[in-house]
Amino acid sequence: MANVYRVTTPAAAASRPAGQDQPAQPDPAGQPAGSVPTGAHGGPAHAPGAAASITEGLRFDRIPVTDVAPVVDGGAFAAKAIPGEDLQIGATVFREGHDRLGATAVLYDPDGTEVARSRMVEKVPGTDRYTTTLRPLDVGAWSFTVESWADLYGTWEHDATIKIGAGVDVELMLDEGTALLERGAQEADRDAEDAQTLRTAAARLADTTLPAAERLAAGISPQVHAVIDRRPIRELVTATRHWPINVERERAGRASWYEFFPRSEGASYDPATGQWTSGTFRTAVDRLDAVAAMQFDVVYLPPIHPIGRTNRKGPNNTLVAGPGDPGSPWAIGAAEGGHDAIHPDLGRFEDFDAFVARTRELGMEVALDLALQCTPDHPWVTAHPEWFTTRIDGSIAFAENPPKKYQDIYPLNFDNDPEGLSNEVLRIVRLWMDHGVRTFRVDNPHTKPLWFWEWLIGQVNATDPDVVFLAEAFTRPPMMHGLGKAGFQQSYSYFTWRNTKEEILDYFTEVSHETPAFYRPNFFVNTPDILTEYLQYSGPAGFKIRAVLAATGSPLWGVYSGYELYEHVARPGAEEYIDNEKFEYRPRDWAAAEAEGRTLAPYLTRLNAIRRAHPALGDLQNLTVAATTDDHTVAYVKHKVDPDGTKDTVIVVVNLDPHAAREGLVSLDLAALDLDPADLDADGRFWVDDLLSGNSWTWGRDNYVKLDPWVEPAHVFAVRRGA
Repeated sequence: MANVYRVTTPAAAASRPAGQDQPAQPDPAGQPAGSVPTGAHGGPAHAPGAAASITEGLRFDRIPVTDVAPVVDGGAFAAKAIPGEDLQIGATVFREGHDRLGATAVLYDPDGTEVARSRMVEKVPGTDRYTTTLRPLDVGAWSFTVESWADLYGTWEHDATIKIGAGVDVELMLDEGTALLERGAQEADRDAEDAQTLRTAAARLADTTLPAAERLAAGISPQVHAVIDRRPIRELVTATRHWPINVERERAGRASWYEFFPRSEGASYDPATGQWTSGTFRTAVDRLDAVAAMQFDVVYLPPIHPIGRTNRKGPNNTLVAGPGDPGSPWAIGAAEGGHDAIHPDLGRFEDFDAFVARTRELGMEVALDLALQCTPDHPWVTAHPEWFTTRIDGSIAFAENPPKKYQDIYPLNFDNDPEGLSNEVLRIVRLWMDHGVRTFRVDNPHTKPLWFWEWLIGQVNATDPDVVFLAEAFTRPPMMHGLGKAGFQQSYSYFTWRNTKEEILDYFTEVSHETPAFYRPNFFVNTPDILTEYLQYSGPAGFKIRAVLAATGSPLWGVYSGYELYEHVARPGAEEYIDNEKFEYRPRDWAAAEAEGRTLAPYLTRLNAIRRAHPALGDLQNLTVAATTDDHTVAYVKHKVDPDGTKDTVIVVVNLDPHAAREGLVSLDLAALDLDPADLDADGRFWVDDLLSGNSWTWGRDNYVKLDPWVEPAHVFAVRRGA
């Protein structure tokens, strides 16, 4: 393992032989070895016991490193990651003069042990912006630093090549190269074989019987470059502070979600009496096999608690409910109990436990809705009226989002008794955790203060770091981002309303490159509340298009039950379903739909299978947009390299027009494909295999595509390796 080094200050340099790096010592303040103690203004400070340095307390280090990423609010919050995810590390690194410099990203595990280091690259010359990737492997509180350093070999090679070519200072440059490579060979942690390579090159540099050009060639050979790349010869090393990374379990960042209402599964209607019989957890279990067959990971259930009767909403959100209308599950609380109770129609706790157990047997898990709101019938209303907002006329304020009114719901007020209300919510969350729930979809978290979520999620994850919270927050970006920083592992997103080429590519770029450190988007294609205009009028092709975009654009995506049946009829004047399942039972004849071939289930199954088979689709930050000549065609690339060197590259091309065939060119950045010579045929082209259709083509930089939405609106290509 390579050493980590402290910054070299003038005082420290004077105390050692010139040209030698100094290994780091354990930091008495408790930071891992290699961290740089800072002065009053964040600049480098001298080591304990050393003479005061003139650089003490200054803001700039010897070789400055600024704008480090991923860093959230100056390190106040940890950047998000999941095991095996490639984190994009970036920093601006620069120095005085014309000498070469280098930068290295260093990864530390939760014990503070260095586990990986990666040389950073200036991809766009002249920008001083250096990038690389680091890959944490396990759950826990990881960290990283960026080291900047003087690149002695790079500086010598640059100067020597120019001067020797011009016949200037020839022997001087060759002597300096000889001394430099001999020094590199003597470094204590240099591999023995690599050290010998440097000694051999140094000997040839010093051999005055050889022509100068031949001596120089020995010093800059590919073999020497390989050794220096593995372990550079560094000086004036400066390390930033340790920046935090919170690595959470895989399903916090990679998962496919399926939402359904247990009360609808197995519900029956008696025409003689005009009454419904609710489905139960026992009947809903029968749906789980089909969901697992579609290879979904998470089964999300709307609230399962007793539903109030006061101001209960009727079908299609009408203000008057009939005696048999079940009401909205989000109107929580009745005589039977509140958030810690189960609706009697659904069963008892043992029935819920059996549902959770069967879900786990099928390789999935249950996500339960956490909706912090109450009906007028909720026990809290009488026991804790201080937990609500009382208006000037003495009434409790119901929920409003003018002009919308939710007469069946009282919102909570966290300002009157923050400690009492917060502890009660924590008790409820832990109760459902005790019954096997490890994921909570939180309804409207943006209507509660951020401090509360930071506290609640922090309390839960301190003892149970595997518990995941998804924020259902369709609101302004600062609040959505704030929820992610406060601890939410996932969030609903604006994807649902991004339809045009420009909107989609801009949004995909934003969530993959601008906000992934604190905001993980879950691309739901629909919800019980949201049936977009696009889905209303796009036909089956539109449902495929949105599913492909969601399943490949983010490692997190989800569907609400009925999507696979192309349900698309909206309530007039609204972007939501008619006969909305929020307010009535909606049993579906899944068997008939499958027998008649009017189901998207096989397509969803294929998409989920592709996601599981291709690691490139499991990362958020590795998306590269590809240029297309057609205004309705989008293309993007996702690429990942496994530790064993195996490369996985997926190219997605989608026709966004569900009503017409579109054609044009797709132009690829071949560097983003990371092609090896073995991947190319004699003409310098490579094979792509369409994971949806099974067809294959040879592609190059510019490629013609034509996508007919009635046949197949998308390509999901895997680049064939070793073709």
